[in-house]
Parts: sequence; structure tokens; C-alpha cells
Amino acid sequence: MIEKAHYHGIALPLAALRNPESSGIGEFCDLIPMIDWCRDIGFKIIQLLPLNDSGTDSSPYMALSANALNPIHIALRYLPYVECVEKYDEILKKLSVCNSSKRFAYYNIYKNKELFLRIYFKSVFPKIRELPAFEEFCRNEKTWLDNFARFRALKALNGEKPWWEWKEPLETVPDEEVLFYKMVQFLAFSQYKTVRDHAKITGVLLKGDIPILINRDSADVWAGRDLFFLDYAAGAPPDMYSEEGQFWGFPIYNWQQHDATGFAWWKERLRVAELLYDVFRIDHIVGFFRIWAIPPGKKAKEGFFIPEKEEEWWPQGEKLLRMIKSSTNMFPIGEDLGVIPPRVRKIMLELGIPGTKIYRWERRWEGDRSYIPVEEYIPESMMSVSTHDSETLEEWWARGSEEVIAFCRFKGWRYEAPLGFEKRLEILQDCHRAGSRFHINLLFEYLNLFPELSWDEPGDERINVPGTVSAENWTYRLRPTISQITSHEKLAPMMKYLAGGYKLGAAI
Repeated sequence: MIEKAHYHGIALPLAALRNPESSGIGEFCDLIPMIDWCRDIGFKIIQLLPLNDSGTDSSPYMALSANALNPIHIALRYLPYVECVEKYDEILKKLSVCNSSKRFAYYNIYKNKELFLRIYFKSVFPKIRELPAFEEFCRNEKTWLDNFARFRALKALNGEKPWWEWKEPLETVPDEEVLFYKMVQFLAFSQYKTVRDHAKITGVLLKGDIPILINRDSADVWAGRDLFFLDYAAGAPPDMYSEEGQFWGFPIYNWQQHDATGFAWWKERLRVAELLYDVFRIDHIVGFFRIWAIPPGKKAKEGFFIPEKEEEWWPQGEKLLRMIKSSTNMFPIGEDLGVIPPRVRKIMLELGIPGTKIYRWERRWEGDRSYIPVEEYIPESMMSVSTHDSETLEEWWARGSEEVIAFCRFKGWRYEAPLGFEKRLEILQDCHRAGSRFHINLLFEYLNLFPELSWDEPGDERINVPGTVSAENWTYRLRPTISQITSHEKLAPMMKYLAGGYKLGAAI
């Protein structure tokens, strides 16, 4: 599937897409016009942030399941038999008002959609239940779906509290509640399949994101507690980015128990992901070699690595990555940013797993700290100018830090703020002309070439600020609508130019 060629692509949180017809947030069906646009401009990949159900938490990395899709992305207007819901058009019209806000109100949208789906369930489920496709879905996805549906039903019955605080036992869950959550997943996977089929026909690859860790309050941990060490919380040690280290709070894996089961949980997770994606991001790939474990009541910097002995890291990481790669037809790309032992990248290279390069961070850190020319990047890599957790290119430039000044010297530029059109275009061009095989950037980094397609303040394009709790995190919405993006007269030729298939004309 992945050839020895260059792949250009865009990355985006699906939630950020703005469609006046949606119910307040980017929906599965909104990907179809984006797929067509990518085909037309010569881009071959759309990279998505995780799409898993995170309940009322706006962070897509706080999933309640490793497999269930987030119902917030269901396009209600395209549901089968939706006309059977009394005054459905009036309800959807009211929900569409949520599209106008600068940032989306995740919690309100999630609860409003859930309310509509419950009304829909009462009106339409008898018809859905008779569909052969619904029976087939429940049968094919039984391994994870049964546990997830019971978990969600119990969670609702217990006031959405985490499972370790539940009082109501499993026996009290009505069958109807379990069927509701199964129906919701059927609808979500059915809509996404339409998108997936369209992408295949169009020739655009979909890249997913598989977080290394899973939420403690998830169906997976609840149903498979022996697969995790619940007494420890994962995090990161102190480094140049954080003097105190980082506390993530996720449980860490009991790899010995996973091994004893033949890695059944991981293989099932990859099987489901393969229904959705052609390419996938292996999040925090160094964590498969060793993970920073924080004991109860301790600060992040007081943790330690598991395994503790460095000589055990390499065989563990290689074994796990070999298992992952051999268990799926998806093409893996590793997220190996930050402080990474050189041997990790050596093993990745041996296994044919490309790493990730962020232009502003690619320097000869062990030497004169000079920037590395992009033509020297190895083909086994993906290049970007920013990530969903980093400052945007605009924010980084505006700081005028030593890093920025050094970059200007590398480029032979004089530093001036703000970042102008020509310099931004050249940075993007460098990204797409690098030696890497994959060239993927967040969509707004391209839109920022044109003021009418971007927010006035650079910080308004920020998706997430790690280590902070804020209403701004994970609620980012693009300024233009999908149609404004796909019909913009100057953006399309610019994108074609960056993909190497177009010469810029006087109109740019």
C-alpha cells in the first residue's frame, strides 16, 4: 500500500472542522469534501487525532475505550430513519446554532447529541434492530463491544462516576441501556465506513492515532484489570522541557500478562483500527521500551522507569514493536519526539518504522547545535512544522527566542516579526521538499498563509497546551468553513505547488 514515494498530507482534529449544517462540531461526513479536496491538490494523506469516545472530556486522549468511536462526531442529519423522530428538523436546526462560536462547547454538544440519540433510540431502534448490518456489527465487534456497552450503561447508572466509585452492580443494568450504546457504536462505525470507502475510491489515505496508554476510567481497564498495574501512574521524567517532570495519570501495562494472552488486547485494538485507517501513529514509541512510573502520592520527578534496568529496555521494545507491526496491515509511523535514546531510533530503523521530525527541533544537539538541512533528513521519517501539543509556527516565531534567531541564521534571514507570507511559505516548502517520505502539517499552518482563513491572534490556533487545565484545550475550531477552504482560489494552487505538482502564478 505504501510505496517508495513522497506522501504529502494534512493533519487535523476532526472536531475542528466547521460546517454550518453540522450539530456544532466536526462530524464524520465532513471528511468527505476534505478527502476530495486533498485529491484535487495532490495531497495523499489526512492525519486525524484520536476519534475514540472520551465521554464528556474534550481531550481525545482520555478515551473511555480503545475501540469505541466518539458519538459526538455522528452526523445526526444522515441517520437512517431520522425522519421518524418527531420534529427532528427543528431540533437539528437548534443544534446547528453551536457552529457559530469561536471555540466549540464540547460538553454541551456531547450532551445534546446524546439526548437526541436517546430520543432517536426510542423512535427508531426497532427498525435498526432488524437490520442485518446491525446484527453483523454486534457479532463482528463482540470482543470489545459487549464490555464497552455494559461499561457505559453502568457508568450512566452511577452518575458518570469512575468505575472504582460505582455502587450499582452489573446486574442492575437494563438490557435496553446496553442496546442503546451498541446502537450508537453501530451508527458511528457505519458513518465512518462511508468515509473510509470514499477515501479508498479517491486514493487518499487515512492516518489514525493510537495512543500508547489508555484512560484508567475506561471499559478496557475495568474489564481487564490484570493487564495493567493500577498502583502506578504513567508520566515523564524531568527533562529540558519540564523541570518537575510530567504526571499523566494513566495506568501502565503489565506486559508479562499481555504476553501470556498472546497480546490479544493489542491485536484486537489494531484489528479495529485497521477498519478505520491505512496508516497509524504510534504514540510515545519510547514508552514501549520503558515507561516512567509514578508511585501513589509521589510527585512526577519521584518516579522511575519500568523496566528499571536499561539492558531490559531494548529487547522489550523490539519485541513489542515487532508484535504491533506483524499484527496489522496498517503502515506505522512512530512519534519519537523529545529525549529519545539513540538505540530506540536504531531499532525503529531496523524494523522499518519511520520517526517524526519537527523542523524547529531538528538540530545537531550533540555538536554545534546548528539546524540540519532538510535534504539530509532520512527517507524513513515524517516531517512537520508543529504538533497538536506545540506552539504554532506563528507563536514560535513571535517569541523571537534564541531558537528562532538561530533558525534565521540557518536560513540566511534577518529576524522580523510577525512571520511574513514569503518566509512562512518557504518554511512550508522546506517541509515538502525534505528528504523525508512523509510531509504532513496541521491544516491551519497552511491556512495561515491567508489572513481571511486564520484567526487574528496566533494563540487562537493553538489546539492544546500540555500540563494545563483550560477550557481552551481541545476545543479549537477552524475559522473558515469547509466550503470556504475548498473553494478558496489562492489556497488550492498554493497547496498544489507545495506538493510539487504546480507552478505558482501571478495570482498568488
